Amino acid sequence: MERHTTLGEFIIQNQKDFPYAKGELSSLLSAIRLAGKMVNQEINKAGLAEIRGKAGKENVQGEVQAKLDILANDMFISTLRDRGDICGLASEELEDFIVFNEERHKNANYVVLIDPLDGSSNIDVDITVGTIFSIYRRISPIGTPVTLEDFIQPGINQVAAGYLIYGTSTMLVYTTGNGTHGFTFDPGIGSFFLSHPNMTYPNSGRIYSVNEGNYVHFPTGIKKFIRWAQELNEEESRPFTSRYIGSLVADFHRNMLLGGVYLYPTGTTSPKGKLRLLYECNPMAFLAEQAGGKASDGYGRIMERTPSELHERAPFYCGCKTEVEKIEWFLNQED
Repeated sequence: MERHTTLGEFIIQNQKDFPYAKGELSSLLSAIRLAGKMVNQEINKAGLAEIRGKAGKENVQGEVQAKLDILANDMFISTLRDRGDICGLASEELEDFIVFNEERHKNANYVVLIDPLDGSSNIDVDITVGTIFSIYRRISPIGTPVTLEDFIQPGINQVAAGYLIYGTSTMLVYTTGNGTHGFTFDPGIGSFFLSHPNMTYPNSGRIYSVNEGNYVHFPTGIKKFIRWAQELNEEESRPFTSRYIGSLVADFHRNMLLGGVYLYPTGTTSPKGKLRLLYECNPMAFLAEQAGGKASDGYGRIMERTPSELHERAPFYCGCKTEVEKIEWFLNQED
C-alpha cells in the first residue's frame, strides 16, 4: 500500500514554487512543525501538568494570558531562534518585535509573525485551539537589524502562511501561494503526512460563524446579513446553520472543509474590530484565497490594507465567495 507523503517530502517536491528560498522555507516550516509538536504535547497533558488556567498576567492586548499562552510563545520563539533563516519575530503576546542578531542570523531574509495559541480561553474546557503563522521577506537591507517596516507589510507580500490546529487530530495547514494543503500528525510515527491536498472552499456554503452575543453592537449591515441568513428560503438553502467555537483556527478550518463564512465585525465595544490584522487576518486571508475563498474587511480585499502598527486590529469576513460578497453588499448599503 502506498504511504502518504510527509510534510518534508512535500516541501522538497514543491521547492520549484519557491525558487528564491534555497531551502530556507523548508527550514522555517521544519522549525514551526517542531514547535507545533511540542505545543501539541503540552496541550494534551495540560491538566496533568497543572498548566491550565490563567497566568495572572496581561499581554499587550490587555488580555489575561493563559499559562499555555506563555508556554507556546516561548516554545515558538526558542525554536525559530535556533534557525538561521529568520532575522526577527513578532508575536501577538509581545509588545514589540524581537531582533535576532546572532551571527547565524546575519544573512537571514525572513521575518515571522505568530499567534502562538489562538483561542486559548478554550483550553480549560478541552475545545480546539491553534497556532497561526505568517512569513514575509524583509525589506530592510540584509546584514542590518530588522525594523518595524519589515513586519508591517500588507498581506499581499506574504510568502507563506498557515496554522496548526490542535483538536481530535493535529493538523498543519499552509500555503506558499500555490494552493492550500493540509497535513495530519501521526503521533505513532511523529510525522505530518499529506491528508488534504489542494483544500478548496465551495463557492457557497450554509454555515455562518459569529459571536451573536454581540449582536446589539454590530453595524446595521451585519445585522441585516444575519437576519438574511436566518430567513426561510428553500431555493437559496436558507436558513443557514450557526456554528461558532470562539477559536478562529477551528471556525476557519470547519468552514473551509464544509462551506461557510466567518464574521468578526466592528462594534461599539470594538470600533476598529477585534482580530489582529497581522497575526490573524492576513495569514488566514492568504490561506482562504489560495483555497478559492475570499477575505475582506467589509469594503475590500483585506490583504491590500497597509498596516500602521504591529498590533493593529481590523474587521474580518472570510469564507465562501458568495457569502463574503453578500456581507460586503449589505455593509455598502449603509453608505
